[in-house]
Amino acid sequence: MNWRKALIFLSLYGSLHSGISAQVEEQTPSDSLRFSGQLSGWAQYAPDIQPEGWLGVRYIPQLNFEFPFNKSSQFDFEVSANIYGEAGFSPFDSLYSNGKIKPYRAWVRYSGSRMELRAGLQKINFGSALLFRPLMWFDSLNPRDPLQLTDGVWGLLFRYYFQNNTNLWFWSLYGNKNSKGLEVSRTHWRTPEVGGRIQLPVPRGEAAVSYHYRKADVTRPGGELPIQQNGIGENRIGLDIRLDVTVGLWAEASWTHLNKNMGVFTNQEMLTVGTDYTFAIGNGLSLTFEQFIYTSDQKAFAMDNTLSLSGLSLSYPLTLFDNLRTVVYYDWNNTEGYYFADWQRQLNHFTFHVMAYWNPDKVQMITQSLSSNRFAGKGIQLLVVWNH
Repeated sequence: MNWRKALIFLSLYGSLHSGISAQVEEQTPSDSLRFSGQLSGWAQYAPDIQPEGWLGVRYIPQLNFEFPFNKSSQFDFEVSANIYGEAGFSPFDSLYSNGKIKPYRAWVRYSGSRMELRAGLQKINFGSALLFRPLMWFDSLNPRDPLQLTDGVWGLLFRYYFQNNTNLWFWSLYGNKNSKGLEVSRTHWRTPEVGGRIQLPVPRGEAAVSYHYRKADVTRPGGELPIQQNGIGENRIGLDIRLDVTVGLWAEASWTHLNKNMGVFTNQEMLTVGTDYTFAIGNGLSLTFEQFIYTSDQKAFAMDNTLSLSGLSLSYPLTLFDNLRTVVYYDWNNTEGYYFADWQRQLNHFTFHVMAYWNPDKVQMITQSLSSNRFAGKGIQLLVVWNH
């Protein structure tokens, strides 16, 4: 990584913040301009992969500005960057290093009493599921990640809220080169994506219908060389519902259909059903369970090529400052388990994590886009986070 660029970026960022603060302080309320950030550092030992050891640091500086027009409407924006560097090492082996500076969020928004219009690099996510998310269309949040980091998408989002808690979403995305969420292919270059969502109140809960359209670039096996198909229309339909009865109950489903025959990639269906409950044991034991089914085939809902996964999450507050959390996944097709445990301690602006995991040697979690070979096998990671 070019550390000189990082230092220059931080210097310019600090100067910009100081200059704007001095000018705005006389014109607007003191809380209209805010500078915050998150600094995290980690050390990881993973004996089953190479390199075995990792050291890393990440800083996310964030600048927010709010300008109220009146009591019911305002203009605001957010700008933040993701600055990170890491190094991997093994005994008697060469050092591997990696680093990058990239925008994390960069959006502007106008909001009224019942609506908001947001444009730029932003996070868009929705749905009822927690561990396996069929509606993870635009983000890559991993329930095992204590920082809940995810890249944003470039686009325009409009939301309107009715008095009965019904809300409408409309979005248009453009300029996102990489695959998003659970996408298996990239979006066709210079082609906008459009979609929407309606969320309705139902007895003891809420339900929603979502839709998204894009043109995808899909590679299909064909003979000795793959066949690249550009600009294939792709339609996604999502359904989700959540009910709060004695326990929390929810279901989330997604159907993705390509407008051209691309073999097993033509139709993809996902379904998650889940529940959660907090038991009156000690300080309160919270349990979340989800069952996930995935199928992909030339014909819709054929159910010939299926994947079945179960997920269980337990959380228990040991003290006012300490919390223990575990997440377990089981792959019924490959009869393999994924095990994760996290001890967290909170001290003022600092948070400490000690995480241990035991996964298969090759991670194959289709529902976790943040999973990578970095967390294959078994290992331990220490994470320190400072928020200011």
